[in-house]
Amino acid sequence: MAIRSFKPYTPGTRSRVVTDFSEVTSSKPERSLVVSKHRKKGRNNRGVITCRHRGGGHKRLYRIVDFRRNKHGVLAKVAAIHYDPHRNARLALLFYSDGEKRYILAPADITVGQEVISGPDAPIETGNALPLSSMPLGSSVHCVELYPGRGGQMVRTAGASAQVMAKEGDYVALKLPSTEVRLVRKECYATLGEVGNSEIRNTSLGKAGRRRWLGRRPQVRGSVMNPCDHPHGGGEGKAPVGRAGPVTPWGKAALGLKTRKKNKPSNKYVLRKRRKVSKRSRGGRDS
Repeated sequence: MAIRSFKPYTPGTRSRVVTDFSEVTSSKPERSLVVSKHRKKGRNNRGVITCRHRGGGHKRLYRIVDFRRNKHGVLAKVAAIHYDPHRNARLALLFYSDGEKRYILAPADITVGQEVISGPDAPIETGNALPLSSMPLGSSVHCVELYPGRGGQMVRTAGASAQVMAKEGDYVALKLPSTEVRLVRKECYATLGEVGNSEIRNTSLGKAGRRRWLGRRPQVRGSVMNPCDHPHGGGEGKAPVGRAGPVTPWGKAALGLKTRKKNKPSNKYVLRKRRKVSKRSRGGRDS
């Protein structure tokens, strides 16, 4: 795949960079694998906004993705590569030899017509799903289960992959994309290879309207609000926040405060914490 840039015919195309969708082979989803989805627009069951800056956007149909890969020993052929509006990765449509159809996350370099299979005895090839105990050391994997049989929950974004570092007893050590090293049960399944569409990180929306198409409403800096609306608000001209550090609209420390519980039960499975991300590299903004 590749990315496209545009000549600055308009202000919106001046900085617009998009993927060329060359890997997508079909424009319509598989009808048996899509369902309608209610869009909550950031509201709870009482209609109260509980998640700001959500709403609008284009209508979507949800594609049912097979994160479990529990058809062990049944050969499947990649019939098409599809676009998914709910994630930045592509989907691969599989036609199983028994007639069933399923979607999976499309690994990098997967091609139409390629055969994939899942199971403990599956060959070590891109797109095959195996338990972590069967993975060679140094393998790149994605769509990793946290609990056996629950389905892949980690490493699912475009271009992401985890590395099998070590095996000891009932656990396998994985180095996650965040550089965290974590123990996972050896019975958990994962898919070989990395998730495709890695060029998505080089794209740029180019204008505010494209973000509205994606269902994101505008954000307003707290420093330009009134004191009754945000702790950063008020003052004459461009005033500082008036506190030791930036806070959320509800007064909790923002931009760098660690929120993970110190006594969280899964802490014992984390061998090495993820690296610290600076505010500059994270692209943080005034809450």
